[in-house]
Amino acid sequence: MMLIPDFKGFDFFPHGLQLPFMRYKSLCFWASVVAMVLSLVVIGVRGFNYGVDFKGGTMLEVQSKAGAVDVQALRQKLGGLGLGEVQIQTFGAPTDILIRVEQQTGKDPRDGEVKQQEALKKIVAALGDGYTQRRVEVVGPAVSSELRMTGLIAVLCSVLAIIAYVWFRFEWQFAVGAVMALAHDVLLTAGVFSFFQLEFDLSIVAALLTILGYSVNDTVVVADRIRENLRKFKRMGLNELLNLSINETLSRTILTGTTTIMVLIVLYLFGGEVIRNFSFAMLFGVVVGTYSSIFISAPILDYLGVKRDWSDTNAPSGGAKARV
Repeated sequence: MMLIPDFKGFDFFPHGLQLPFMRYKSLCFWASVVAMVLSLVVIGVRGFNYGVDFKGGTMLEVQSKAGAVDVQALRQKLGGLGLGEVQIQTFGAPTDILIRVEQQTGKDPRDGEVKQQEALKKIVAALGDGYTQRRVEVVGPAVSSELRMTGLIAVLCSVLAIIAYVWFRFEWQFAVGAVMALAHDVLLTAGVFSFFQLEFDLSIVAALLTILGYSVNDTVVVADRIRENLRKFKRMGLNELLNLSINETLSRTILTGTTTIMVLIVLYLFGGEVIRNFSFAMLFGVVVGTYSSIFISAPILDYLGVKRDWSDTNAPSGGAKARV
């Protein structure tokens, strides 16, 4: 009879680990609040570098057949077409070029869209047969304005749906913690894009929605363990109980975040210029989302207080807080 060896899994974190997260809750929480305020200020002052999706215009991705492109010569050539601002940049290989032309205006939105098509034809004619078209995007002013509004509505509706779910699943204190964590993740990611003037388009809206889903998943896991421990340890101080719950879910939180970050780093480095901003938004959002699940949503429960035993309406609503 063949014996199969018993392989035990490798423990990345020792059992019974007790890191004092709540000792630094005030410092981390208020630092996060300051970062959120600064992000709002940066967004208000600098705004966003909207891409073609939201600003309107023409974007053409081409590849040179004759080797590396002389960007300066091409910029002068296309700049003389009378199309306004023309941005040209290389990405990936030296033969790959991304051309952006500002939105063409007319007396009404329909005239602007016609002129956008005319601008594209002029660019293609100026490039000649030495380039191969790989991707073309033409967005008129009416469509870009609608896309901006629908993108904003999509993010707000996602946040409201998440709040409703957490409120229904747990208690209102957990919903407040979840919305603070989500606002933190979205504002900091948007603030970074505004500060560095990275291109903000529909792919970044998709990244923000994905970050919201990732962050609330982390937050719900920690909140569920807190709820279990509230029923299990009725006399334990709330500060100590929050610390215990975070440590019990720490292995899952860190390992999930680490594996996701590893994939996003590979995408950022080798995924190409087209998805680089999307990969960066996801990478930054996952990092701050993991942080917010520990240092924002949990401390808010300590500040607001929660019921100690939900199965007993006569149970005390708080407990002596133990210092960690």
